[in-house]
Amino acid sequence: MVTGCKHPRVRIVSRHEDTEFVECLECGEVFDSEEFNDMVIEESTEQEEAAENE
Repeated sequence: MVTGCKHPRVRIVSRHEDTEFVECLECGEVFDSEEFNDMVIEESTEQEEAAENE
């Protein structure tokens, strides 16, 4: 399984109405900040589940 960039450093590149768009400074991917928050939540949930199963 290929592990993608975890987007450790991002910067805001645009704001449009209620949405902020951020760019990963490592891989250059651009996405909305809500999507980034969802990725962080998903990753922390996966880590908690893995710790519980050990």
